[in-house]
Formats: sequence, C-alpha cells, structure tokens
Amino acid sequence: MRSREHYLTLLKSHIKNPKMIAHSLASEAVMKALACRFGENEDVWGLAGLLHDIDVEITGADPLRHGPEGATMLQQEDLPAEVLDAIAMHNEKATGEKKRTTLFQHALAAGETITGLIFAVALVYPDKKISSVKTKSVTKRMKEKIFAASVNREAILECDAIGIPLNEFAQLALDALSPIEEELGF
Repeated sequence: MRSREHYLTLLKSHIKNPKMIAHSLASEAVMKALACRFGENEDVWGLAGLLHDIDVEITGADPLRHGPEGATMLQQEDLPAEVLDAIAMHNEKATGEKKRTTLFQHALAAGETITGLIFAVALVYPDKKISSVKTKSVTKRMKEKIFAASVNREAILECDAIGIPLNEFAQLALDALSPIEEELGF
C-alpha cells in the first residue's frame, strides 16, 4: 500500500466537488472507527472509505456503473483485494445479482451512507455543527423518509448485519466525524 497522502491526491485528481471530498473524508473516518471496533486494520478500512466514490464524477453516479468501475480504476494502486471488493460492492445495484456478504462490505455500505444522514441532520441544527448532533436526532430522522430522502436507509441498517444496533452505530459515526467537522466544512 502507498501512503494516505498518495491516495488523497489520487482522489482529488478524480473528484472536484468539495462536498464529495468531504463525504469521502467522512467515510474514511467512520470506516477507521469501525475497524477499531472490530480489531481490523484502520488504514486499510480507512482507504476503502476514502476511495469508495473515486469514480462518481467519471460515471456520473450511474447506479449501473458506479462502484465496480472505481474498483477497476484502483486495480493498479497497490491496494489490498478486500478494499477493491468492498468498493465494488458498496453499490449493489451495479453488481448484478451479487449481494454484500462480508463484514467489510456491509461496514462500508452502512458507514459511507450514514455520513449523508448526519450531514443533513447537522445542517438543520442552529449552529450547523456535527459536534452538536445528538444520536437521538439521527435515529429519529432515520424514520422520517422525506428527510434527506436520497439517503438509503436500508444501507444504513446494514449496521445490524455487522452486529451494531442503529443507536450505537449513529454514536460511533458522530464520534468519528465530530473531531474533523471543520475539515468537512461544518
């Protein structure tokens, strides 16, 4: 594996939208927290979070191409096979009938998706700070389908597949994002 700086530079060479960069950094933080919880390699899991959307601008977020195309782009980047697999599988729509089955796959799908919900919740708080968001607000907004309607709640609920109840998962994500909220633009 190369350095994080190498992969961050690579990400920024493919992603120009600052909000997508923030999403990638947030996903990295959540994945590192999940790796810590499961005793996995934080650098490896963090890179999956950082790079999972590297193809989003190239594919136009096409649900039939996004994910697997990113994994293909990254094949020459000296990444572990499990990272490429998780990136390919984070968007099941593009994988045909193949479904997520591994801890890493479920963690990336749930972890990257909850960041969008947390961003949306933070933006309705008076100070618009992630550090002000309460776990209860995240779980309450999960039930409101019209709130942040584009957030895939089924993907977030894959936290159950990795053995973490929603309220604990939301708190883990908030704890991971709060220290980097300024870097994320909050």
